[in-house]
Amino acid sequence: KPSDSAMTGKTQTSNVTNKNDPKSINSRVFIGNLNTAIVKKGDIEAIFAKYGKIVGCSVHKGYAFVQYMSERHARAAVAGENARIIAGQPL
Repeated sequence: KPSDSAMTGKTQTSNVTNKNDPKSINSRVFIGNLNTAIVKKGDIEAIFAKYGKIVGCSVHKGYAFVQYMSERHARAAVAGENARIIAGQPL
């Protein structure tokens, strides 16, 4: 079932994931080996949102960062998604 929640009422997450305060660093997840030709920011947020509130997401060529509110959420995301196959590539 298609969802139009991206267009309505859903708040956009920030593209900023490079804050240098220690709390931010510990709650940031690096996602490597990412097929960014296929996988977009919205896809990444949809996959990682189940672990906690995402405050930022930045996508780069071949990798991405997801910034969570808390370190606990970041750790859960790493544990839950490590080696998951997305667009034919293991994260």
